Amino acid sequence: GPLLLYVLDVMELPDPVLPQLPALLGPDVPAAGVLVVGNKVDLLPADCRGHLGRLRQRVAAACARVGLRGAALVDIRLVSAKTGYGIEGLVSRLQRSWKCAGDVYLLGATNSGKSTLFNTLLRSDYCKSRAPDIVDRATVSPWPGTTLNLLKFPIINPTCDRIFRRQERLKEEATKTEDQLSSEEKKYLNQLKKQGYLVGRVGRTFQQQKSSAEIDFDPDTLSYSMDEDPVDPPKKFEEREEFTHNEVKDARWCFDTPGIVKEDCVLNLLTEKEVKLVLPSHAIVPRTFILKPGMVLFLAALGRIDYLEGEKPAWFSVLASNLLPVHVTTLSNANTVYEKHAAQEFLKVPMGGEERMKEFPPLVPQDVTLKGIGTTEAVADIKLSSAGWVAVTAHAEEELLLRAYTPKGTALVVREPPLLPYISTIRGARIRGTPAYRTKKPSSFVENLRTTGSR
Repeated sequence: GPLLLYVLDVMELPDPVLPQLPALLGPDVPAAGVLVVGNKVDLLPADCRGHLGRLRQRVAAACARVGLRGAALVDIRLVSAKTGYGIEGLVSRLQRSWKCAGDVYLLGATNSGKSTLFNTLLRSDYCKSRAPDIVDRATVSPWPGTTLNLLKFPIINPTCDRIFRRQERLKEEATKTEDQLSSEEKKYLNQLKKQGYLVGRVGRTFQQQKSSAEIDFDPDTLSYSMDEDPVDPPKKFEEREEFTHNEVKDARWCFDTPGIVKEDCVLNLLTEKEVKLVLPSHAIVPRTFILKPGMVLFLAALGRIDYLEGEKPAWFSVLASNLLPVHVTTLSNANTVYEKHAAQEFLKVPMGGEERMKEFPPLVPQDVTLKGIGTTEAVADIKLSSAGWVAVTAHAEEELLLRAYTPKGTALVVREPPLLPYISTIRGARIRGTPAYRTKKPSSFVENLRTTGSR
């Protein structure tokens, strides 16, 4: 059977499509393997040591809840398809366990990073060396359904010699420091560091042998008299390179498939321009606020949390796209703020003024009761559909009554335990006279590069 590479966005846990996976696979699940790839770990700040191990446990628990366990579950890997973190380990795992036993299919919800992973694997040791020049890359877009064709590339056969040569390359690269990289590599690495907290370097052991370049010219086209103007030679038609019969006759293929559209998702209500603002494209910088009962927190005009009852202040840490504004007001002013500023620049998304709000569904409430476990550990995340989430931290045994809002028809999830329970500790000093703390962005880490000093 084939290997199914199921790509899920770790920020979307509990993954809305994962429960559908056994039904999608049908009765042949035991004959197939499923390798679950938790993507976009580069966007999440480390709230404490070992946060990746905890994230992996969360993914494993989600798989177990839908019956995906045992022999059917080949492995769980955490990666960033965008920055390359974990990709070399994923390729090694695929080559070691699956070899070239069958075709590989990438499945996942829209915006899970599935097509980005396809493109990254295409330029890695998982793909035959000549294939990147021939295969059209997958379309990477925030808009659902952009991968309309079944794109594919041929998987390289991991012979003993190739595995050995690949291991030697990885060992050699792991001994390098950033100072030993070329100027181009350094520039690219710095770009990735600005985009994510976790960065990896994806290389190729097996390069296509290129023939020496020959200059082909026609002397007649280069000569002209004083009475003539020079003319450009006619462009030769370049034939598209194709695979030979021997290259594909016994090949196994890696397929990219169209994304599965998530139901009850706020992204389904947004325009392409709005989706680009909502989906994080750079490392998320947590924003923490301390609220008293009677205060309200807005995440753009896509979500709202009212702190209705409680004895003491509580901390609300927002994890969402850095482009989405967060505003805090009082309960008495909250409705006025929403009516006045929804679809305006102040709340930013949605955008388009009064006409846009006529077609946009209203916010609907859901009451949430939480009991605090300590001032350094969040009790739960309030996930405002796919717009982001708010981690709530309260004093031990403190009971909070909250009212959370999302647009009608979208899912509001109370995630217990929270994804990053110690996130409120990553904050700067309190901004005097406001409920906000200064933002603090943790440093980036490159996984397969030797460090020259303390991290």
